[in-house]
Amino acid sequence: MRTTASPQPAPDDLLPQSLAAVAVRPGDRDYDAVRHTYTRLGSPAAVIRVRDQKDIADALAHARTSQVPLTARSGGHGISGRSTNDQGIVIDLAGLDAVEVVDARSGLVRVGAGARWGDVAAALAPHGLGLSSGDTGDVGVGGLATAGGIGLMSRLHGLTIDHMRAAELVLADGSLVRTDADHDPDLFWAVRGAGANFGVATAFEFQTDPVREVTAAVTVYDAADTAAFLTRWGAAVEAAPRAVTSFLTLVTGPGGGAVAQAMTVYAGTDPAAVGAALAPLLLAGPVLRNHAFVTPYHRLLPAGHGPQHAQQPLTVSRSGLVDHITEPTAEGIAALMGAAGMVQLRSIGAAVNDTPPTAMAYSHRTQNFSLMAATTPALRDDLDQRWEQLHSHLNGLYLSFETRTGRRQLNDAFPGTVLDRLIALKAYYDPEHLFDNNFALPSAPFQH
Repeated sequence: MRTTASPQPAPDDLLPQSLAAVAVRPGDRDYDAVRHTYTRLGSPAAVIRVRDQKDIADALAHARTSQVPLTARSGGHGISGRSTNDQGIVIDLAGLDAVEVVDARSGLVRVGAGARWGDVAAALAPHGLGLSSGDTGDVGVGGLATAGGIGLMSRLHGLTIDHMRAAELVLADGSLVRTDADHDPDLFWAVRGAGANFGVATAFEFQTDPVREVTAAVTVYDAADTAAFLTRWGAAVEAAPRAVTSFLTLVTGPGGGAVAQAMTVYAGTDPAAVGAALAPLLLAGPVLRNHAFVTPYHRLLPAGHGPQHAQQPLTVSRSGLVDHITEPTAEGIAALMGAAGMVQLRSIGAAVNDTPPTAMAYSHRTQNFSLMAATTPALRDDLDQRWEQLHSHLNGLYLSFETRTGRRQLNDAFPGTVLDRLIALKAYYDPEHLFDNNFALPSAPFQH
């Protein structure tokens, strides 16, 4: 395990008594288990394992008066690495992890922001319900549910946020609000895509879908002719039935050529339908291995609950959205392989694009793929040069996979009037900019 030097333990009187009872600080036995994230080493002055709204409100008040960095964390798995800090306060939501099936007949569920998506999937499975939510069970609900949620059934069911029916947040003033289409609708619009800027989410209500067994196929391709392979794979995905969602990961193989692994999910089990739907994807390139199996959906997302310790060395990531994988786009993506330890394409489109772009802050509803490239800090400049050459072929950005911040990233993530509206709402709900750790929205006026 990698560690960093611990900050000095804070005297008890620096924290309110209510927080001291639930704080983990340097020198405490559990500190190393809660200080880091999946991609980032952290040395917070205190990690507050909150129990309820009051704990969160007290933590917000303490952070405001002491003027220390403030971070909210649900799972700590975020690629952007923004759920820890140095010398500040981390509000750890792991204890707010209840999963309640409110109405099994309609599929309405209430989920705590600190739950892990693997546990959510397992809790919904006995009711024949599911919610497409990423591809890793240890991802926390709060971070994904306020950013987007590109899951293994996105082309059939849409993004996770498309299923949100209400959100509960503690605002900067410590008040708890429940926002939905009829209550604070502007806030509800903002939470779905830019939620980290407006409060600490404690729980959500989602409308789930009937989900039982699915067919998963893990396919390894020889992708040495990378650009040609990508154009064929992209065309096959776009032509596939909505029941097909595929995530493709490119790495450099032992001989120096690119190798691609696709995780493809067909939301169903009928052998004839599965075979017809997946066959075109197998023609994208030379298949080295292919294994298909039927499984309950929740078993694709096991939650291990192990402590995060910056175990992912690819800590520099770049994110973009792609309408179609054209030849020039494929060539630009292939060029990333010289600097990236991993390149990943996640299929979206289909049901994702059924939602109107004005419905919520996440407004990207024309794209068919999400692109992410990750590398080590030593190769950052090389990756950025290659990414700049590709940028004109991209159309937007998915914040959860981006480690840079700045005006360009905000403009890509929230195009045009979306960003203007968010900035105005930020001034209303968080005028002191308490929630600025995760892709902070600026104060008005803002120059695009």
